[in-house]
Amino acid sequence: MNQQQGIKNLLAPPFIKGIILTLGLALVAKYISTFPFFSILGQLVIAIILGMVWRATFTVPDVWQTGISFSSKKLLRLGIILLGMRLNLADIYHAGASVFLIAFLNLVFALFVVYWLTKVLHVDKKLGILTACGTAICGAAAVVAIAPQIKANEKETAVGAAIVALLGTVFTLIYTVVYSLIGLTPTQYGIFAGGTLHEIAHVIAAAAAGGDEAVDMAVIVKLTRVALLVPVAIVIGIMYQRRNKEQGSKAFSLSIIPWFILGFLVMSAINSLGIVPPAVAQKVVNCAYILIAMAMAGLGLNVEMKTFKQLGIKAFIAGLIGSVCLSIVGYFLVVVFQ
Repeated sequence: MNQQQGIKNLLAPPFIKGIILTLGLALVAKYISTFPFFSILGQLVIAIILGMVWRATFTVPDVWQTGISFSSKKLLRLGIILLGMRLNLADIYHAGASVFLIAFLNLVFALFVVYWLTKVLHVDKKLGILTACGTAICGAAAVVAIAPQIKANEKETAVGAAIVALLGTVFTLIYTVVYSLIGLTPTQYGIFAGGTLHEIAHVIAAAAAGGDEAVDMAVIVKLTRVALLVPVAIVIGIMYQRRNKEQGSKAFSLSIIPWFILGFLVMSAINSLGIVPPAVAQKVVNCAYILIAMAMAGLGLNVEMKTFKQLGIKAFIAGLIGSVCLSIVGYFLVVVFQ
């Protein structure tokens, strides 16, 4: 019996089984995301949910945790680096200074307002930062990119990602309904959606109500916010290090620089220079989403439903109020800048 077990472990060590589990959940999430409505949620959000459901339904052996952790940490960073292939810096440049300014102002407003609301509601500091970053920048991807900067644990990261994903889905549905009532041109509506919604999947789904012109502009504005993830991550890392009493020093340290996010920027530059054919770039992006979905599944596998209830309710309320305020400010900016 022990010999048979040894052979099984040799063929598929527990480390590999953990990775295979997250890969399986990621692929199922990708498939589910192809169906109507679920496409709004996106494969990353679905992967988190599947991970949480799996944990609630089945027992995950402790020896698998090394593989699951590898997916949620190492593969996540590789996925974020490869995701940079989606960003074309030239598109942001050609969109004009006013579009960049709108994206920047929306980001800064959401970052400060949502974080302030989490403090008012006495949300855990790290979860508050993650919720604010996810709302302001690019949803779950921003949450998991910022988490290492503030040393957030897997539960805080998963709950933060789930909160902004849920908020983004709700607001996507609202935007689709009110599009015909708010008096914006397709281009203006694209800027509005790209500047205020959470995930790229949310932006595309909501902007579709305004047609191809709205979708194209929405993606450019959204990717402008994604590009701002790099400086935001660096600033937050510096601020966290200086305020963490355990560090004992306020000196700048290279350890707070998110090298994997800089890798994201390098990949963006490669894509912007046209070195990689568009078809190949798209395959790299698809691979990036699978890797990030594996990480999301890994996070979900480490979170119980009761943990979300304990940590997430107040943070969700803060994110909800902040998202409403962001929508109002975002609409105002689009009207002002015409």
